[in-house]
This record gives sequence, structure tokens and C-alpha cells, in this order.
Amino acid sequence: MAVSPEGTPAPPVETLPSPPEAHTLEPASVSAKRGERGDSGAGRLSFCTKVCYGIGGVPNQVASSAIAFYLQLFLLDVAQIPAAQVSLVLFGGKVSGAAADPLAGFFINRSRRTGSGRLMPWVLGCTPFIALASFFLWFLPPFTSLRGLWYTALYSLFQALATFFQVPYTALTMLLTPSPRERDSATVYRMTLEMAGTLMGATVHGLIVSGAHGSHRCKETALPGQVAVSPNATRLYSVAATVVAVTYPVCSSLLCLGVKERPGASARAAGQGLSFLAGLRLTVRHPPYLKLVISFLFISAAVQVEQSYLVLFCAHASRLHDHVQSLVLTILVSAVLSTPMWEWVLQRFGKRMSAFGIFGMVPFAILLAAMPTAPVAYVVAFVSGVSIAVSLLLPWSMLPDVVDEFQLQHQHGPGLETIFYSSYVFFTKLSGAGALGISTLSLDFAGYKSGACKQAEQVVVTLKVLIGAMPTCMILIGLCILMVGPTPKVPSRNSSRSLGRRTSYSLA
Repeated sequence: MAVSPEGTPAPPVETLPSPPEAHTLEPASVSAKRGERGDSGAGRLSFCTKVCYGIGGVPNQVASSAIAFYLQLFLLDVAQIPAAQVSLVLFGGKVSGAAADPLAGFFINRSRRTGSGRLMPWVLGCTPFIALASFFLWFLPPFTSLRGLWYTALYSLFQALATFFQVPYTALTMLLTPSPRERDSATVYRMTLEMAGTLMGATVHGLIVSGAHGSHRCKETALPGQVAVSPNATRLYSVAATVVAVTYPVCSSLLCLGVKERPGASARAAGQGLSFLAGLRLTVRHPPYLKLVISFLFISAAVQVEQSYLVLFCAHASRLHDHVQSLVLTILVSAVLSTPMWEWVLQRFGKRMSAFGIFGMVPFAILLAAMPTAPVAYVVAFVSGVSIAVSLLLPWSMLPDVVDEFQLQHQHGPGLETIFYSSYVFFTKLSGAGALGISTLSLDFAGYKSGACKQAEQVVVTLKVLIGAMPTCMILIGLCILMVGPTPKVPSRNSSRSLGRRTSYSLA
């Protein structure tokens, strides 16, 4: 599955103390009773509102899933740009998305409320631009010499716009209702529909473009060298790009029609806190947070490398051309179906024990590199999906514990939760950028020829290393770091539950 370990921070939802200038302090029991009344009365969200809110997160997941599995193959074999330039495209895009995270938070926090709200204008304003960027990312320009620069600029633009789209969309949770319970319910709808969007993006996009990468492409020529780009391939990718781009205006319109911002809903979340830089200096010195971030820098990078090179491995290092779409679908379905199981395992056996589920990917990845046959590939795809599910679920389950422990030690008040989440996303995006950039550059050193039907033996060996040895080493390093030292302890069950922090399970 494609995350783009790339989730977004969820705002704090706990009840905050009254400002110093208030004349009376509200008892906790009164506040709790008011929260209960909000759950049963005016704060309740309708089923239609929750569904429309969840639909708003679908487009980014559809586009990110298609990009994670097929962009690299498109750039190498259809756009036929050198592997070194593809490395620059992937690295530049990921870095742009990471840099856009703090900028998005800064500008959105300074924006003023309009007639349609404070956050909704950002979502609607980004919609036409990100739809166009998504379409032209799969468009083949008539020139050839500057294609690397073209795709670098477009992918960087898309990643930045996706961040400016996703940050206000997820922050909209605080403006739906004053009820924490209803916010949690709306977040569940969002996560469910986002995962469905991830599955839909890879499936629909893959089904449309599958005709451009079949084994018949190379049978039509007797030459082993570079194959000319087929007009059918460019047409198929244009159709797939159109389908993905259309989801943005459709889903954004449903979001706007079905969801209304409530200006008073986040009144309790207002308060004075540390500045972003001051809070960042404190969070990066917190040992449990450092351990969590460093371990998942390796694990999330391993997952991104595994999914990015699966299609290339099937096309050039094995005889699995005709199984690409089925293998991608197996991974995604396995990940979606196994997520409830991992939630039960987390509650029953604890988070440290659940982390060993990530290790399941290691022996099967090595097996696929050694025995690239169809039966082995499907078993590996199923097990990889199960492992990917827990690798996406676990960090977002452990982060609230880290934040709780930090708040118990420092007592700095509201606002630091967003810093924890945004900095985690920033670092994981950078790790993915470095891993994908370096690994793609290794293909160029091995002599990868864009558009060629048969690659050199060095390229085949490199793809086996990228699909087997490289993810294995990174996962083992990440798990070793994660298992060292004690795990953070939550102060109490009620405090942990009151935080209500959830984020999207993205595969991009």
C-alpha cells in the first residue's frame, strides 16, 4: 500500500482550563456533564455529515496510492527519462511535501474566518490546482530534453498542494462539533473512507494502465534495446490521470455541501502555548519520542522502498508482468482486512509485541528475491500487506502515549500535540525522500536503460537487493531501536482516551 507514511497531525480534543482572566473556574464534573449533553444533543453529527467529511479525504489517498505504485514505472518506461533524473523527481517531491507541512500550519493558523469558515476556503481553494497538478503529473510533454525538470516541478507542486489540502481538512475535525465522542466517530469515518480511497486508487489506476506494461509490449519488436513509447500507453495514462483528477472536485463538493464549520466548536481548544520552535526544541529532546521517530524513519522508508520497486521488480527482474495488478491488489486488500485484527492485537498483547508483526515482511521479501515465481509472489504480497498494516497503525498508536508522558513531565499546556505529529510527519517524509532518491540513483549506476525490454544483469541484481536486502536491513534496524529501553507509560486510561488523537493510515 502506498502516506505517504505520510499522515497529518490531529488537533488536541481534551478540555482545557479556563483563561486566567475568567472570574470563575468551571469544575471538571460540570465540564464532563456538558460534554455528555453535547454528545446527546446539539453536538451530535448526522450520518450524512460524517460520510461527507470522510469523503473529503478520499482524493489525496487515491492520487497518493497511484503515485506510490506506478509513478516510478511511468517515469522510467513511458516518459523514458534517465534513472538519475527519476531520483531527483522523487527526492524533490518528497522534500517539497515535507517543507510544506510547517508552512501550511503557519499560514492556516494566521488565516481569518470567512463566510464559508476558516478552513474550508483552503480546501476548496486548493482543489482546482491540485487536480490539474495531478493530471499533468501523468501527461507526456512533446519535448524530451527537459522532461526530468518538468516532472520534478510538477511532483513538487503536487506534494506541496496535497499538504495544503490535507492539513486544513484534518484540522476541520475540531470545527465539526464540541463533542469529543462525535469527533472520534467522524475520524473513524474519515480513516475508513481514506483506506477505501487508497485501495481504489491503486486498483482503478492499475487496471487502466495495465495494458501499457504487459509482456506483449516487447514481443512486438525483435530488438532488445529501447522500445518507442506507444501512443496507447500515453492514452491509457491520460485516462487514468483524468479519473484520479476528477475525484478532487467531486469529493470536495460533497465535503462543502455536507459539512459546516461551527465557529464555537473549537473554543475549548483555544489557549496559550509555546511557539512552534520552542516546542520543537523540547520535543526533540524527549527520549521516547526520539526512539519512536528514529525507529520508524527506517521502518517507513523500508515500506516505501518495498512498494515503489515491486512493480519494477515484476517487470524487469522476474516473469511476473501479467501479475502486477493482482499483486498490488493483494497487498492492499490484505492490509485493509488485517487492520481490525491488529487493533485487537494492540489492545490484547500490547504495542511492543505487535511490532514483531512488521518482521513478517523480512523472510518473505528475501524469498521473493530468491524465487520470483507467481505462487511465491502472491504469498509475499499477502504477508507484506499484513505487515504494512501494523507498520502504519503502530506509530499513530504509540505517539499519544509519548505525548501523554511528555505532558505529565513538563506541563506546558495545549499546542504541543500538533508539534509532535507534524514533526513526525516531516521526518518520515524526509527519510522516504532519501531512501527513494538513493535507491533510484543506484539503478542508474547499475546501467538501467529507460524503456528497454531487457535490462542488464547488474540491474536485475540491483532490483533484487532493493526488493529484498535493503528493506530487510532497514526493518531490522528500526525494530532494534524500537525495542531498546522501556516503552512510555500512559498516566491513566481516561487521560489517554480523552486525547482522541487519530490520523490517516496513508500508504503513500
